[in-house]
Formats: sequence, structure tokens, C-alpha cells
Amino acid sequence: MNSSNSEKNVPTVSNTASEKAVISGIMRHGIDAYVDVQSLINEETFTVDHNKVIYKCLEKLLTTSTKVDLTSILSSAKQLDLYEYIERAEVLKHIKQLMHYNVELENVRNHAVKIRRLQFSREIQEELRTIYLELGQVDGDENMSEILAVPENKIQNIALKYIREDRSTPQLIGKNLSEYVENLKKNEIKDPGISTGYPTFDKAIGGGLRRQCVDLIGARAKAGKSTIADNIALSVATREIPVLVLDTEMNTEDHWNRLLANISDIPINDISSSRFTTDEDKIEKVDDATQKLKSTCFHYINISGRPFEETLSIARRWLLKEVGYDENGRMKDCLIIYDYLKLMSSESINNNLAEFQALGFQITQLHNFCVEFDVPCLSFVQLNRDGITKETEDAVSGSDRLIWLCTSFSIFKHKTEEEIAADGGTTVGGNRKLIPVVSRHGPGLENGYICMNMLGEVSKIEELGTIREVQRQRTERDEGFVNAEPEDSNQQEGDG
Repeated sequence: MNSSNSEKNVPTVSNTASEKAVISGIMRHGIDAYVDVQSLINEETFTVDHNKVIYKCLEKLLTTSTKVDLTSILSSAKQLDLYEYIERAEVLKHIKQLMHYNVELENVRNHAVKIRRLQFSREIQEELRTIYLELGQVDGDENMSEILAVPENKIQNIALKYIREDRSTPQLIGKNLSEYVENLKKNEIKDPGISTGYPTFDKAIGGGLRRQCVDLIGARAKAGKSTIADNIALSVATREIPVLVLDTEMNTEDHWNRLLANISDIPINDISSSRFTTDEDKIEKVDDATQKLKSTCFHYINISGRPFEETLSIARRWLLKEVGYDENGRMKDCLIIYDYLKLMSSESINNNLAEFQALGFQITQLHNFCVEFDVPCLSFVQLNRDGITKETEDAVSGSDRLIWLCTSFSIFKHKTEEEIAADGGTTVGGNRKLIPVVSRHGPGLENGYICMNMLGEVSKIEELGTIREVQRQRTERDEGFVNAEPEDSNQQEGDG
């Protein structure tokens, strides 16, 4: 059977009774019915030509009027150059029949929802035809992921379009509020986001990594951003929350060595060089670490060199396959870690597009992705040279767009030798600091930082507390008393 014949045999997805009910409802109830459905439907929602033309006339009429009658419909048809069509006998008969249908106002939207869903089905049919044709252009030089992206991207894009439409109707702010509060009362007290495993950092950014948000950490090269990414991923995954690490630099074996070292406390070099095999105790620890890591929900992929759109396609596929939705249709708890935002290939720069603009486009897409799928994302970004000394948002390349769209921005960096000495050495104050610079939901830290200690040989980063807490510990150790000034005095309100 050829394609033209097969297309003719495909039935049109439609419900003419619901189409008539919508048109009749608008005719009968005027603006009250129209405002209920106009965000859902358009001319193409209807499959019957007469209904398409009549709806177009009603749209025109109800921009200046609140009621509908035959004369007004004819007048609108004239303004739209459709009068010649409307005055045909069969069309006028169709209009008069619809005007005499008795459709209750509360039922008009229900019928509109039905025909919008059918329109959605037709749009998918059209996309499937397009997918069929595009797959016919594949020449075999593409990789499997590129081929899979053809149907995947088109279907997901149309699905997200429909989801956006579903949320397009404004509601009274108090709607469903009582149910929300009652649900809060029944649940145990918990942070609104997923904990990073670093309680002080969680508090500073507003209770962990929240859904629909991109939290950003900036660091210079070799500061340990991949190590802190692995530490957070491991902490979350061991709580049976699926984690996806999208890595632009290291390979799987690099991560295996680091994660096994983290869990077993055996140096990375001993593991990667096989020196651990000379000690039965170390062999047992590595075996235990292997089993623990294998039992976690830690997912990893190296995305080096891939276009950013393909990376989002990979993340989308992971969400649908490995995470899924709960019984209420909401994506289950999970975390995406993107290490790190940068230009993925020379194709990212077109028409002399500056690097910071490309980075801005990336975080825009990443932010929109998190909103669409209702998931949190922790991302990293390379600090520019100012990041060596500056500890403000302008230390990150292309900072404006990145800072606008992230929920929190923090800087992770080496402490200077002077800072290490002043903070009481690495055992007390650590060798790294984490500075929450911008926090939309949390109090942040004013003129302070979180002391962190990186144990590079076993790929661990420990949180030691805020600088004020560390200073109090040092005072207690050196002078035998505690400064009782409350920690809260060092914090400021979130910025909105």
C-alpha cells in the first residue's frame, strides 16, 4: 500500500457532537462561555469547516460584544471577508440549528477540553508523519542517540506544549489553599528541597535543592567542583533518590576511582594503581564499597562534545525511564547535576555569538527544562579570573543571565594560606570555603562563608560550619570559653 492510500485510510480523530456543543454554548451564553474556553481552543480545534468559520466569526464578535445573535454573526463574517461563505443556505441552516441547542454553561468547557484533546491527538498524528519522513533521510552516519532524538524531541515538544496550555488559565490564589495547608499539617517537618548532605549550605540556600530550580556553584579550575558534585550525588543517591550526573570532563573510571575512595577511605591512587590488592583489609573495603555503590541510584553519563539540546534529550529520557511520575502525576523526587555549564562544541557559536550569550542560552534552556518537568538541578560553572579574588556574582563568566535564572549562586574556592592559619588550620577550619552569594529562598550568609575541608586523596569534602562557628570553636579551644553571639546575627534575609 502506498503512503497516499494509507493516509486516506487513517480516520480523522474528531467528535462532531462536542464541536457543536461548544459552538452552541458560546452562541447561547455569549462572553461567559467564550472566556471559559478561549484559552483552550482555536479555529483549528474544529474539524468541520462550517464550525471553523462560525467559531472565527464568534471570536471576532465577542471582542466587542457580550451576546450573540444571527445578525451579529453575519456582521462579523462581513468584517472577516467570510460573508459569501456564511450566507450559503446550508451554512445558515447549520447556524440556526446550533442556536437552538440547549447546552448548559458549565458543560461548555468540558466539551472544549474534549475537542482540544482530540486536536492534540491529530497534532501527534501529524508529528508522526513528519518523524516518518525525517527518519527516511537517515543515511547511517548518525549515532544511535541522534536517530532516537528525531522522534523523541518532536513528541516531547508537543507534549510540553499541551502541558503549558493546561496551566494557562489564571486561578484565584486561594483556590486549593486549604487542602494544601491541611496536607502540610499531616506531613512530617522537612526541608522544602533535597538535602545536599551539607546542612549549613542547605540552610543558606533555603532548605536544599528545590524543584523547578537551578542552583549554581562557581569554581576555578582544580578547586574541586567535580569532587563536591560527586559528594552531593553520592549523599542523595544513598537516600534512594535517583541522581543523574551529566559530566563534561571526566570518564566513568575516574568517577569509579573517586567514589570507591570516598566510600572505602582508601586513597584514589591506591585504587587506580591496584596497590590496594596487596592488603586483604583494603580488598575487603573496596569490595564493600563496590557493593554499596552498585546499590545506589547514582546514574552517570559523559556528555563531552554533545550539543546542549542532545544533553537535555538524554536527561528527559532518564526522567521518563528511571524516575517516572507518582500517583498524582508529579515527577518523583530526583536530582540532576550538570558539571559544568560551558560551550559544548564550536557549533554553539553562531553569527559571532559571544560565549557568555551561549552560556545564557544554556541556563535558560536548563531552567525551562526544570520548570517543565518539576525537578531540581545543581549546576556548576567556571569562574573567570576575577573569581580568584572576587567573591561576588560578577566573578562568573556571563554572570548576568546566569545569576538571573539560577535560584542560588555560590562560590567554591581554595582558602588562602592566611585564611587557613586564621581559621585554626585545616583540621578546624578546612582548606576550602563555600560562599553563598545569591539565594532567592534562603537567608544566605552576610560577610561570611562556610568552611569546608577537602581530603583530596579520598575524594571527600566535609562541611565544618560557618566561619563564625569555626571561630567560636577555636576560641573555646585556645582560651577555654565560647563566644555566645548567635549565628543568626551573621545572616540576612533572602532577596525575594
